Amino acid sequence: MTTDYTKVFQDTEAVEKYESVTYAPDTYASRINERQRAYLRGLVSREFDRPPVQHDFACGTGRAIRTLHGLVRAAHGYDTSAEMMAKAAEVGSQAEFHRIAPDGPVPEPVPAGLPSIVTMFRLLLNVDEAVRERALAFAAKALPTPRAGMLVVENHGNARSLRHLRARRHSGQRWFAELSHQQVGELLGRHGFEVVERRGFSMLTPSLYELSLARAADAAARRFPGSDRYAVNVLYVARRVG
Repeated sequence: MTTDYTKVFQDTEAVEKYESVTYAPDTYASRINERQRAYLRGLVSREFDRPPVQHDFACGTGRAIRTLHGLVRAAHGYDTSAEMMAKAAEVGSQAEFHRIAPDGPVPEPVPAGLPSIVTMFRLLLNVDEAVRERALAFAAKALPTPRAGMLVVENHGNARSLRHLRARRHSGQRWFAELSHQQVGELLGRHGFEVVERRGFSMLTPSLYELSLARAADAAARRFPGSDRYAVNVLYVARRVG
């Protein structure tokens, strides 16, 4: 969460556009969100013996919090933007919200007991390396041991996907950041995490999503084992190394 992020989302119009336009029904983002929701709810149901506490870092408008409603015993959202958190509460995200500084010491997770699930959605590509490291340091505080719970991190610009074909044209443009599976794995590893599961949610870029034949091909391709390697949008599930 860079200073730029904080400035952009101090604008209530930008926050409203993010919630009601980017994630409007039947958009590329909302379809991926639906797939992620089904996957995450299944993951929590099978991996936790009792409901965990959710710590959603860079919570934005609370999409990840709403995804796990009813499956966690408490939820805490952390963000630098008061406007984003206000919108999260307005649209029904049931959590306690905590405004954090955009830089400085690593924020402290609210003491809420274990087990926990830490979620980070649409963060890694929107911030610089220093903020990524700070975010993972937060996760390490919330999940001090392998039995403490799990971390779920989103990469919405996999460098091995079709999206990478546009990388040269958009070289140097900050909005086009991308990360490879290896880079995400190394980031997690520096903070004592290992990836235990990886799942892709779309082989398409937003422009291709508009084509009905491409959507059908996407649905078929996602069924093949190993297709997540080339997915545009990927979730990584990680645990602390013992």
